[in-house]
Amino acid sequence: MDFIRVGDKLISRQRIVHMIDKALEKRVAGASQQEVANMLGVDRSFVSRLETLGEIRKGSKIALIGFPVGNKDELKQVADEFGVDYCYLLNDEERWRLANESSGADLINEIMRVVALARAHDTVIFIGSDMRIRFVEAMVDKQLIPINIGESPIKGDRYVDPEYLRKILQALQN
Repeated sequence: MDFIRVGDKLISRQRIVHMIDKALEKRVAGASQQEVANMLGVDRSFVSRLETLGEIRKGSKIALIGFPVGNKDELKQVADEFGVDYCYLLNDEERWRLANESSGADLINEIMRVVALARAHDTVIFIGSDMRIRFVEAMVDKQLIPINIGESPIKGDRYVDPEYLRKILQALQN
């Protein structure tokens, strides 16, 4: 255990971390700040300040979806820098493997899963062909930021400038 002495108090870092984790789990599950404060035996304002200390981004939930992207790891790294909530990027090989190795029902289920996750976000950044962008516009009733990587059908991976994605995410943050 990691203990710290402050005056005549012996403080457990592990207990603090455990209580913070517990408080955040309750907040994510829908508990109010006051309910969490009561659970911890602290003022509601303490819970608010605790959340503010850990805040990375305020506001809308962002999803990044796209295929076929050749530099998906690079884009994922940019997305991680900005705290993007959901990232689903496929390169051309992964896209075709999914299409060819899935049964029709499994493929439809995967598409519906991704659409449902996209719809749970306030903003969707979608990387794809002109035709796929129109499909996503019809399926997602949220703010959509399209990144058009060519006319459909696209064959092979496409490079997406990570600085362009960074600029989009910076604009969304402000």
